[in-house]
Amino acid sequence: MPGPHAWVQASHIVDGASPPLHPWSLLLYALGALAALWWAWRALDRFWLRPRRLGRALRSQGLRGTDYRFPSGDLKEFARLLAAALAAPMPPLSHDVASRALPFELAAIKQHGNVCVTWFGPEARVIVSDPKLFREILANKNGRFGKQKSILWVQNLLADGLTSHQGEKWVAHRRIMNHAFHLEKLKRMLPAFAACSSELISRWQDSVGADGAQEIDVWPEFQNLTGDVISRSAFGSSFSEGRRIFQLQSEQARNVMKMAKALYFPGYRFLPTELNRRTKANAREVRELLKGIITKRESAMKDGHAVNDDLLGLLLETNIKESQEAGSSKPTMTTKDIIEELKLLYFAGSDTTAVLLTWTMVLLSMHPEWQDRAREEVLRVFGKNSPDFEGINHLKVVTMILHEVLRLYPPILLLGREAYEETELGGVTYPPGVTFALPIACIHHDPDVWGEDVGEFKPERFAEGVSRASKDSPALVPFSWGPRICVGQNFALLEAKMALSMILQRFSFGLSPSYTHAPFPIPTLQPQHGAQIKLTKL
Repeated sequence: MPGPHAWVQASHIVDGASPPLHPWSLLLYALGALAALWWAWRALDRFWLRPRRLGRALRSQGLRGTDYRFPSGDLKEFARLLAAALAAPMPPLSHDVASRALPFELAAIKQHGNVCVTWFGPEARVIVSDPKLFREILANKNGRFGKQKSILWVQNLLADGLTSHQGEKWVAHRRIMNHAFHLEKLKRMLPAFAACSSELISRWQDSVGADGAQEIDVWPEFQNLTGDVISRSAFGSSFSEGRRIFQLQSEQARNVMKMAKALYFPGYRFLPTELNRRTKANAREVRELLKGIITKRESAMKDGHAVNDDLLGLLLETNIKESQEAGSSKPTMTTKDIIEELKLLYFAGSDTTAVLLTWTMVLLSMHPEWQDRAREEVLRVFGKNSPDFEGINHLKVVTMILHEVLRLYPPILLLGREAYEETELGGVTYPPGVTFALPIACIHHDPDVWGEDVGEFKPERFAEGVSRASKDSPALVPFSWGPRICVGQNFALLEAKMALSMILQRFSFGLSPSYTHAPFPIPTLQPQHGAQIKLTKL
């Protein structure tokens, strides 16, 4: 016979009632419900309430732009315009880079003005192509603007160096890097520039056929050249190790671009994907290689056997002096800091210069009259001798050409900044967290700044220097502007002048019939299908 408790249980079942819940279970259910409500409220606020509130506040101050569209903002339109722009190459002699590389930003500027709000997901993204406001943001008085926090983790996968730092750490590192990249110090690296360029020239001469001509894709050639220059000028005798670091950092740059596409998927970087594993393995190998090189150099310096004519030696030397002057027993830059700065140098110092040299060859092939003028100047200054520092500083025509190439084809197309506090800019008050897109290519192609001939290759516009080349000066900003201007710009220009001079001394060149004009933003402005040039030995 069943007991009384069994009958009670049976009656509950028959009546359709459940057994009473334990108080702890009730508490857990309540906490779970509260957590779900909290996350739902946060999602509602992030993806609906806050964007609409911010959009109304900005419009009420007269700022024009797109309306927020739940939940992706303008991302679909951004992807559509970019895909359409990249679907076909540019006309052979066109220099309208902004319409192909930054189609969304250019369309927004044309429709809404030089300062306008757009939406990347639920985040307000203000495009600023007004040169004065552009410079105000980059001047960053009182620390109002800084790097975009949401993308720093992606950048740091490549290098957590000077471009990522803020505040006192940036000030200390910048001071040391300025010493290492001073023009007088760069003189010591000229032999490395010349040696690498000479090897390139010899390789090209050996490849020339019986007719004295040869077609070469100069894009990979210049990538290898600038990688060799960085390796040799950074590490001197550790050149072979430097080459391995260059290869790893080049692969890492491609990986970081792939990971940047997952920027809006929270937690993606922690997933055990093949890409994440490879990225971490590359970072680990580069770190160990650099640590070994630095340790060996520090030991040689202690023993008095080191020759500090390369960047690593200059960095270590300046770091010691800075620490001593500060009266500190600890170095201003740790070994980890130096590793990260060298990693950054590989990406920033090789890729951008390779891009500059490639587009210079392409444009001088399109405009042979300027190629002839540049060659005449180089031969007048150097003859067939190896270029020297003094002569390079007197290359006026070559300098004008490089400035015009940087204007039309800037290696870095767009800079990003974030408002770290409530700030007023151009009569509009922005709350903290608003990001600003600074489209260098749009400013460089603005007819209101450069004149109606803005789309033409006219190096003569720089005949009286950069400051007098545009209506709103300075408007040539390929290396950024203000206190955070690229510390290696003199290094890049000196390297480019050395390589270009040696090429002009020995070859004439023109575009190959197989060349397709297709500048491609990934993330520097690279030739999508290579840069096939027909070389003729002089």
